[in-house]
Amino acid sequence: MTAVALVPGVFADVVGQDDAVTVLARASAAAGRIVAGEPVPPGEMTHAWLFTGPPGSGRSVAARAFAAALQCPRGGCGECNECHTTLGGTHADVRIVAPEGLSIGVSDMRALVLRAASSPSGGRWQVVLVEDADRLTEAASNALLKAVEEPTDRTVFLLCAPSAHPDDVSVTIRSRCRVVPLRTPSASAVADVLARRDGVDETTARWAAAVAQGHVGRARRLARDADAQARRRAVLAVPRSLSNISACYDAAEALIAASEAEAAAATEGQAAAEKANLERALGAGGTGKGATAATRGTAGQIKELERKQKSRATRAQRDALDRALVDLAAFYRDVLMVRLGAAVPLVHVDIEDVVRAAAARWEPESVLRRIEAVLRCRTALEENVKPRIAVEALMVTLFEG
Repeated sequence: MTAVALVPGVFADVVGQDDAVTVLARASAAAGRIVAGEPVPPGEMTHAWLFTGPPGSGRSVAARAFAAALQCPRGGCGECNECHTTLGGTHADVRIVAPEGLSIGVSDMRALVLRAASSPSGGRWQVVLVEDADRLTEAASNALLKAVEEPTDRTVFLLCAPSAHPDDVSVTIRSRCRVVPLRTPSASAVADVLARRDGVDETTARWAAAVAQGHVGRARRLARDADAQARRRAVLAVPRSLSNISACYDAAEALIAASEAEAAAATEGQAAAEKANLERALGAGGTGKGATAATRGTAGQIKELERKQKSRATRAQRDALDRALVDLAAFYRDVLMVRLGAAVPLVHVDIEDVVRAAAARWEPESVLRRIEAVLRCRTALEENVKPRIAVEALMVTLFEG
């Protein structure tokens, strides 16, 4: 069976990853034979998988598609109830873990591992999908390791991380997983999926795919969201606005405010709805006998929810800020390519005149220093440096060159 023949069904949206799709489709077919009690060659199917690749490569998309293929009687047709519920996140035997805050704690992982040890309630497999395994705390990672070392017969672990490096996934967990490496999809592949799946016109799809640098989700937002386009324009205007030290601090403040606004828009209404639902579940508003007693001691649960919401908002803001920094780094990369006369396509094709004007003014060494400053800022944010401090330092370096 060729890679092309495997793309339809649940794997249709795994963009530009033909080799990975071939491996996963073959494994899901082997999993079906295991369910049927048939012999399977060694290595065809295993109980733990690690999906690696850069942001936007589709790690979680590939993992969800594989989970659906495992549950589907036809290996991932994309049309049955098992496929729809798995891809929609509602399948009873598929547990998806996505950190709401900056990390995944041990209590969440222990509860998940306990559930994963049970037999499938209605599906073919019990599947645990951890979307950001690199965000596991050390204790959570140890809890997961024990489950991966001693899996039940019908449990499959699907982990997603930027790489198989020990900084992202512990060596012991990595050694027990089959790695599925994903690469950044080409701009043409991203444009094709935008046009096919989202109905984006060809010109917009090509532009969005190029400026999103292979990140499918970002390309979709840029193609369909005017606010996302406006935020990108504001970020790309930063280099021209750095005329003095005062302007550097103004630019930093504006970038922080924009990331906060983007994060707030992404989570708008979610926090209030969650709190209201929890209060109702705890008996708030009740007037009958025992209502007062039922609500005693609920303050701790509400406080815990608020803590998780605050952590989620912090993560959303830092993710938004990181996207802005990626755009900035790509701008300086374009400037360097033009300055050196490299025959490579520009990322920000729609501001080529600005890129060429900057290339005429700045020496290559100065551009490289600016790129390195952006990368250092991203690293500082990953290490939990206060965003305002990190971004202010960045802006001063960009101004000084």
